[in-house]
Amino acid sequence: MLTVARSSRSALVSSRGKALSKAQWDAVRGLASYDTVVIGGGPGGYVAAIKASQLGQKTACIEKRGALGGTCLNVGCIPSKAMLNNSHIYHQTLHDIKARGIDVDGVSLNLPNMLKAKDTSVTGLTKGVEGLFKKYKVDYIKGTGSFVSANKLKVDLLEGGEEQIEAKNVIIATGSDAMAFPGVPFDEERIVSSTGALSLQEVPKKLTVIGGGVIGLELGSVWSRLGAEVTVVEFMSGIGGVGIDEEIAKSFQKILTKQGFKFKLNTKVTSLKREGDVVTIEVEGAKDGKKETLTSDVVLVAIGRRPYTDGLNLEAIGVEKDKKGRIVIDNQFNTSAPGVKCIGDVTFGPMLAHKAEDEGIAAAEFIQTGHGHVNYDAIPSVIYTHPEVAWVGKTEQELKAANVEYKIGKYPFLANSRAKTNNDQEGSVKILVEKETDKILGAHIIGPNAGEMIAEATLAVEYSASAEDVARTCHAHPTLSEAFKEAAMASYDKPVNF
Repeated sequence: MLTVARSSRSALVSSRGKALSKAQWDAVRGLASYDTVVIGGGPGGYVAAIKASQLGQKTACIEKRGALGGTCLNVGCIPSKAMLNNSHIYHQTLHDIKARGIDVDGVSLNLPNMLKAKDTSVTGLTKGVEGLFKKYKVDYIKGTGSFVSANKLKVDLLEGGEEQIEAKNVIIATGSDAMAFPGVPFDEERIVSSTGALSLQEVPKKLTVIGGGVIGLELGSVWSRLGAEVTVVEFMSGIGGVGIDEEIAKSFQKILTKQGFKFKLNTKVTSLKREGDVVTIEVEGAKDGKKETLTSDVVLVAIGRRPYTDGLNLEAIGVEKDKKGRIVIDNQFNTSAPGVKCIGDVTFGPMLAHKAEDEGIAAAEFIQTGHGHVNYDAIPSVIYTHPEVAWVGKTEQELKAANVEYKIGKYPFLANSRAKTNNDQEGSVKILVEKETDKILGAHIIGPNAGEMIAEATLAVEYSASAEDVARTCHAHPTLSEAFKEAAMASYDKPVNF
């Protein structure tokens, strides 16, 4: 009798405990067959694999990184939040806690330990996902997957050799990759992507960020707090990226400027060149063409991400892509190849981990039941600076463009008792409400814990709640969430505490 530990492809043993050769293994097992195989072990992929297995499907997940969690867990969302949190504590200790009655002497930065703390948080979480795979009996195949046909995959194993597997259904969840400045590859030392910016071995004196979106502002905040002089070069006229409300973006820029950020908006980068330890950036005004030369110790290129389909051999199965390189899908995540679905960054929509997770669950449900659900009008976005910025639903500029009649409810954290007590009162809550029905169409928050507070707004949008529904819901006192209640009240009446 032969037994196989599927969670470890190297564990090929007979009942007598002797290792089998690859030839013996191939002869015994034939071609491994699954109900569902997921290519990519990021937030969308690993969630899809777990949900498929929970629904009774024999499931495998192929991941080439050798660690689950994708960009988000390994070199994105999670490590950046570790650095944001710890750099904020350091900055607060230097500049804020004395006013709170706490005297501390000899505060200094230990960057190697801060980076180690970041890595420890990542490792713990990746191992946690592996544990979930074992719990829910998902086969974890470490290697690079590519299509032989729509239901047959070849995997180049990280440990050497290759394997072929069959699947009734395949879910592509290969994510995205950082876009480099045209003609200038990342060296991850002086010209860095978000990955390199999370592992700088010293604090740069000058950091230039190309791109004023979420990634650029978050990582710019980390190094600004640790002592770098940060300049953000942005082609557009405002910061925050796609989807941010223009009024909130302007307030956000003012706050970051007070923190030491310098901004060059409406500015185009025309050249980027490293010479030794100095990077030269040539820029010009997007409107007036005025030229300027900047120099920097490190340049973070944060101009966006591209769908990652390299090596999948999509041509072999006729998968259609759009002009941006995204895989085209229908409303059930089906690609143009039968039995092949696609989710996450590699297809349409915002490149957000939680969007990919919801799609992963829905894709697995479609395979099993024919039904699934993702509400793309209720996907929140968060910028984890301090203060945080978060939003969901429509912006004011979108409502104006669509000729929707709306009302606005605003409430400043300056009037919120918990924010005042914490001496952390910058920002406000802004709610957009349909004039005729009182339905909440969008919510935009800049302030402490905005990323947590946006969950209430998202629930309101998901269930088409009215502003009065929220205002008449009892909120605990004193909490920051009361600001959301007061903003809802302000949209149809008057706030009580302002």
